[in-house]
Amino acid sequence: MPQSLNYLRESPSQTAGPYVHIGCTPNFAGIDIYGGDLGTVMKTGPVKGQEITVKGAVFDGTGTVLRDAMVEIWQADAAGLYPSANETRGAADPNFTGWGRSAGDMDTGEFTFETVKPGQVPWPDGRMQAPHITVWIVARGINLGLQTRLYFEDAAEANAVDPILSRIEHQNRVPTLLAKLEKDGSYRFDIHLQGPHETIFFDI
Repeated sequence: MPQSLNYLRESPSQTAGPYVHIGCTPNFAGIDIYGGDLGTVMKTGPVKGQEITVKGAVFDGTGTVLRDAMVEIWQADAAGLYPSANETRGAADPNFTGWGRSAGDMDTGEFTFETVKPGQVPWPDGRMQAPHITVWIVARGINLGLQTRLYFEDAAEANAVDPILSRIEHQNRVPTLLAKLEKDGSYRFDIHLQGPHETIFFDI
């Protein structure tokens, strides 16, 4: 006879609070452990493709930078392959993790990733997606992590036919997903949680 499991009810969502850095990036929080924080290094040796730096910050609805945000990214390597056991199209770059984590600088709020420019990966129907990076954001006031994507402003041809970008109803908001190439060669991707420049987030 089935028994009631009311005592196993889901607890309410909570914001990230002050402990997210202690749990996820202890070295950043001043706790010397494990020889470094997970996700800090994405390139473990010589990598294939174009090496790039991605920088940005997370802003609230007033345009104020959040200094306690944490950002994670997932991406394919330069050949469009994921370092996963489920990758069946070929062997991914063994010196590239495909995953990174960066806590925002406590003074400027800026996050930084030293990575590679990803190659194109196929959509389920075979169409090629534009080079992109999946981004996840947590910070104070956010009950559930926010999901978005980073595309590259200088990949206009691929962006124009991307299966996701091309189906966004309000095309004037697509620029909120585009990382801009800076004069120093890095890419800038600022994330706006609210306001006139609000970044497009995905419900996944």
